[in-house]
Amino acid sequence: MDALAALHNRVSTGLLTEPAPGDRQRRNIFLAALRAADHGCLRPWRFLLVEGEARHRLGELFLKAGEQTESAPLAEAQRERFLAMPLRAPLIVVAVTRLVENPKVPAIEQRMSTAAAVQAMLTAAFAEGVGAYWRTGPLATNPLVADGLGLAENERIEGFIYLGTPQKPPRAAPELAVSDYFTTWEG
Repeated sequence: MDALAALHNRVSTGLLTEPAPGDRQRRNIFLAALRAADHGCLRPWRFLLVEGEARHRLGELFLKAGEQTESAPLAEAQRERFLAMPLRAPLIVVAVTRLVENPKVPAIEQRMSTAAAVQAMLTAAFAEGVGAYWRTGPLATNPLVADGLGLAENERIEGFIYLGTPQKPPRAAPELAVSDYFTTWEG
């Protein structure tokens, strides 16, 4: 797919199934992440791949985090929801920012670089015909999840990228007017 077509038409695809992206698709998706804007060439991102049985262990970690944050015991339906979250796709990529002290590159720029890497992966996945979507939420900021994934003190989860085969064709990208979002500032 042409790069501009992918950039203009990318949409998230929520209903995913097996198979996960193949080796060639993964390489293209992962290489795209490595071209993200990166002030100071810090390469502040790293990515954890979760697939197969590890998805069940991630679900158990999500459940433990959910139980920790709730004041009352979780209902069975809530417990099942936490356990099933990682089973929504055959491959989950956990996007992590490794924050480093740098006088010229504040933490927000390092986190934005990881976000740019995620966006590049989402666009590359679309170009490869791979369904993808990005989730954040309370589990991404939960210290128990970070610890369970082995993150260091200076690392932050920026989100969970779900990748797989779309169960149906992607919806058309909504038509947006450029002029609604871009205006000239004249000082």
